[in-house]
Amino acid sequence: MDSTILAFLVQDGVTSGAIYALLGLSLVLVFAVTRVIFIPQGEFVAYGALTLAVLDVGRVPGTLPLLLGLGIASFLFDLIAMRRGFRSQLLVTSALLNLALPALVYGLVVTVMPMQPGPIVRALLTILIIAPMGLYIYRVAYRPLADASVLVLLITSVGVHLALMGMGLFAFGAEGLRAQPLARGSYSLGFLPIPAQSLWIYGATIAAMVGLYVFFERSILGKALRATAVNRLGARLVGVRTNLTGGTAFVLASTIGVISGVLIAPITTIYYDTGFLIGLKGFVAAIIGGLSSFPLTAIAAITVGLVEAFASFFASNFKEIIVFSLIIPVLVWRSLTTDPHEDE
Repeated sequence: MDSTILAFLVQDGVTSGAIYALLGLSLVLVFAVTRVIFIPQGEFVAYGALTLAVLDVGRVPGTLPLLLGLGIASFLFDLIAMRRGFRSQLLVTSALLNLALPALVYGLVVTVMPMQPGPIVRALLTILIIAPMGLYIYRVAYRPLADASVLVLLITSVGVHLALMGMGLFAFGAEGLRAQPLARGSYSLGFLPIPAQSLWIYGATIAAMVGLYVFFERSILGKALRATAVNRLGARLVGVRTNLTGGTAFVLASTIGVISGVLIAPITTIYYDTGFLIGLKGFVAAIIGGLSSFPLTAIAAITVGLVEAFASFFASNFKEIIVFSLIIPVLVWRSLTTDPHEDE
């Protein structure tokens, strides 16, 4: 292996690692705030990539009716919750959030698409379609179980993953799709060409990390999420609305997921079930980071991407085995260095 091949492998590894870093950060965020191991994170990646690919050919994606359906289901759950104490203000807020917002997004997409917008506008429309799904999924599947054990929440995540994967098959079919790049061309770094799409991935990853840091350090809502992550009961006692922080965490996770999907859609063919494997690699990075450290998760994600790239070159048939085997020594080390304790 010469220096040219080495440089290309490093570039591929860093590009993949940047995507895994985004997913790992969202997994850590959701787990810290809600104690949910968010297995369906990969479905948002697949939904984002496939939705963008469908918008590229000028068709209405199947995720738009899905968004409307999830909004209606969330509204019905709010009505059930109001049976103990009806308040008109809550009803209006729920109707605006669960019914008016999806309808507005649907109308915007249907109105804008005949104008043949550019790739950036189509990417923004994709984010508008997928991002609210995180809130609705939290409201329907997770909020009623907010005080359940981690095991129950994990089982729920498996069920949500299977449901979303089935919905993805129904909405997009079994064929793979690839979107148009957000930016064409490439730039040269010595002898190494760097595609413009890869620069988008690097920029989005850095922007997400900086944005999350500013959000958690400077905003009231970000500090409320941090308080909920440190002590959920203590946050409740001081007036933090844990339902609000939980919904916010899921919206951030779905937004990060769809952005990841938009970024990788032009560089690989995505199927309705591709997101699960991509999400698992982000999960490996999150586990190495202890499901608590954002910087360590980002470093671990880059490592996972590099290991995957070199494994593809030296032992392509065992690539996935090598990547997922990274989690074994980490779990063994943590089991030996962490004091055992029972779950609440």
